Amino acid sequence: MAEEELPGVLILDIGGTHGVLEDLAALLKKHFHLITMKEFLGNKEEMSKKIQSVFVFECRPAIDRELLESLPNLKVIGNSGVGVDHLDLKMISSFGVKVTNTPHAVADPTADIGMALMLASARRLVEGNVLNSPG
Repeated sequence: MAEEELPGVLILDIGGTHGVLEDLAALLKKHFHLITMKEFLGNKEEMSKKIQSVFVFECRPAIDRELLESLPNLKVIGNSGVGVDHLDLKMISSFGVKVTNTPHAVADPTADIGMALMLASARRLVEGNVLNSPG
């Protein structure tokens, strides 16, 4: 499938401080034509028609009324995190746009870290490391 045929997805950027991770961007490129916010703002008239989805990574890009009004073909907002508290679901729904998220994406890693912290605390691992450190 040619890139022009793929549905457009708006992302803040690729890489950098707030952009989508490069590995994740590579995965998204298999299914979507990625349009960065910079590209969108540089040519709103053309790009707005191509965008059918917005991929929210670390609460960015911010979804507000102005953005929704500028995306006439928007169908879905995919949120890469667990919660959707940063999204105004009622407003988004009023535009006929669906919202998805990944509620179980960090369940196992969170449990792993919790267990590691409990074991480290019970065994006084941090204190032992400090006492045995050179210097």
